[in-house]
Amino acid sequence: MLDEALKKSKNRTVGVKQTLRALEKESLLRVYVAKDAESHVVRPILEQCRNKGIQVQEVQNMIELGKACGIEVGAAVAALLSE
Repeated sequence: MLDEALKKSKNRTVGVKQTLRALEKESLLRVYVAKDAESHVVRPILEQCRNKGIQVQEVQNMIELGKACGIEVGAAVAALLSE
């Protein structure tokens, strides 16, 4: 289940590359990962989140995550940025 914070936030990343960049800058509050995303794609993000203590929330599928981010395609990963 997706919370409203991601849907309403303007400060977010969408996609693996943007989320990895934000992880390097340590500017994330929470990461959202689609359950149907390929594991080799999301594994580096999950490992960094675990190491840095960032909360990860699973989303049912990539389509739902994409819609929550306001895009018309699926998204494997999205994240809320800190202010």
